[in-house]
Amino acid sequence: MADNDKTIVLKLGGSLIYPNGGLDIDYIKKFYDFIRQEVTEKNRRFFILIGGGTLSRHYRDAGAEITGHELKKDDLDWLGIHATRLNAHLFRTIFREMAHPTIINDYEFIQKPEKPIVIAAGWKPGWSTDYDAVILAQDYNIKKIVKMSNATHVFDKDPNKFRDAKPFEKISWKDYKAMVGDEWVPGNHAPFDPIAAKIASDLDIDVVYLNGKDLSNVEKAMDEENFVGTTIGK
Repeated sequence: MADNDKTIVLKLGGSLIYPNGGLDIDYIKKFYDFIRQEVTEKNRRFFILIGGGTLSRHYRDAGAEITGHELKKDDLDWLGIHATRLNAHLFRTIFREMAHPTIINDYEFIQKPEKPIVIAAGWKPGWSTDYDAVILAQDYNIKKIVKMSNATHVFDKDPNKFRDAKPFEKISWKDYKAMVGDEWVPGNHAPFDPIAAKIASDLDIDVVYLNGKDLSNVEKAMDEENFVGTTIGK
């Protein structure tokens, strides 16, 4: 996979493809058509890293309800990791003829994919998929990660709890890290994992954070046009 200027690490939030009611087939179809079009018409290349989303939370909540107590941290991690891997297998299947034949889920060695699409998933306990996205960017010398979430921006505080939360169009890594701290726990709701943020900052990687439902807006961000969302960077 060459031409790093046209290669993007795309972090697809699990909540977009697996909301509470199960797989969102309509959205996945639109995403499928969108990525195929970007590859065939713009010669783009993608590392698509799939999150666990609500699927992992369903398993987490089931474990807690059955045992009567919260699960251990490493068990929570593994449930999340396997949820990302199940989601990733679906996407490798639907992109089969355009995708690298194996899913990246071990980040200790660098593969040499020739196909325009590479699907990736969670790695091991202690590391979020945001962290994995940064490792992909580092390994393949990519300077932009597009994180497709179910929120429009990074806010100065949780917009679900505070009506006066203010969105950022741009925020420096320094200010972002001061806002979210330096610890990651499974299932936390920081827009971008604090540990991954530190590494991205050290590597001068930009993260574009936006609502992944609006694929035309995602395209604008990838084309470096004006878009609705937040850029975290220098």
